[in-house]
Amino acid sequence: MQTILFGLLLLLVITLSLSSPFFWRWENLRNILDQSTLNIILGVGMTLIISSGGIDLSAGAIVALSGVVMAVAMHFWFLSVAASIIMGMAVGLIVGLINGSLIALSRLNPFIVTLASMSAIRGLTLIITKGIPISSFPEGFTWFGSGEVGIFPVPVVIAALVAILGAFVLYNTKLGYYTLALGGNEEALRLCGVSTVTFKIIVYMLGALTAALAGLVLTARLNSADPTAGYMMELDAIATVVLGGTSIKGGRGSIGGTVLAGLLLAVLHNGLTIHGIASYYQQLTTGVIILATVLVTELKSRTSGD
Repeated sequence: MQTILFGLLLLLVITLSLSSPFFWRWENLRNILDQSTLNIILGVGMTLIISSGGIDLSAGAIVALSGVVMAVAMHFWFLSVAASIIMGMAVGLIVGLINGSLIALSRLNPFIVTLASMSAIRGLTLIITKGIPISSFPEGFTWFGSGEVGIFPVPVVIAALVAILGAFVLYNTKLGYYTLALGGNEEALRLCGVSTVTFKIIVYMLGALTAALAGLVLTARLNSADPTAGYMMELDAIATVVLGGTSIKGGRGSIGGTVLAGLLLAVLHNGLTIHGIASYYQQLTTGVIILATVLVTELKSRTSGD
């Protein structure tokens, strides 16, 4: 799958290079990297969850809630930037703990649990803010959304670190092994004496933590905590993960594929924007490409007997 994605990405880059003199300008490349960050950060956490055989529809709502909590902590509780960020991350972990516990202990369907969680979190976020965005934060906070580390935007550095850590966890730790085993054959893992409940909860907590981190980047970038932020971001992340080669049935995950898919979609949107294609045609094109790629991959897997 990664080979197919890399080929598509290379073909798209070559096409845009030939059709637009602006594509290779550093400002444009920087924008592509910057725009891919939220999808990649969310996608890494979603890769872990989907690999375990689950799903999380509350990720976008967690993005909004964590941003609002950090904003409230700075604006009304007068906490430092560091303390406010810690609170935002803690909220993500708590939501992940609740989601994971309900799914693992009660054996409820992850789709239903996280759908209900999404609705509840959205309502709570609107209650906290009364539907009004909270704006204007210290420079130390906005640095996480618009600052730079050398020539790279801070969000790009954060996304790269998240991807590296995610890949390490998935491929080189016991947690990663058990995550894939949960999606492959949970009952067999349980019979081996592994606490599937514990590891399933941890996976949802990590997924929610990446959503909270995306909330930090988005809130800092916009210099505003909007209670409606993150709308539909969970679906974009799921699409990116599936496009990247992670099995929607669980048992197989690809962090590298998720990163490539995030970059591919960012380049695609950038190219369509450069050529003045309306946003609704962009959505249509993205949907067709995702469906076609996943279809080809699924057919290839069936043919090879995977």
